[in-house]
Amino acid sequence: VQLQASGGGLVQAGESLRVSCVASERTFGNYHVGWFRLAPGNEREFVAAIRRIGSNTYYADSVKGRFAISRDNAKNTVYLQMNSLKPEDTAVYYCAASQGVLSTIRDSKYYRYWGRGTLVTVSS
Repeated sequence: VQLQASGGGLVQAGESLRVSCVASERTFGNYHVGWFRLAPGNEREFVAAIRRIGSNTYYADSVKGRFAISRDNAKNTVYLQMNSLKPEDTAVYYCAASQGVLSTIRDSKYYRYWGRGTLVTVSS
């Protein structure tokens, strides 16, 4: 499956942004989908994920209460709504798809398919 992330941009601290991940397959609903981010000098980190069955969502502690992940399987799309953005949220955001077991949903190495990333920059 091919993934395309979009929606990044430059915002000020406290503002909101929504990034999207569109998949090439109609069976996108069969995949767990995660968002990860990579900031300069940092390792890639888990941000949020949504399971393939049902609507359970998972978040990193650093974004819990500010970010919300959702999916529209009819549109083969997963969204990440980011509110109350902080400068430390600045990173390239990647979406990824997995058919692994649910216990691995926060671990990037279990995601087989990756989009190219979209840059989110939050100014102070």
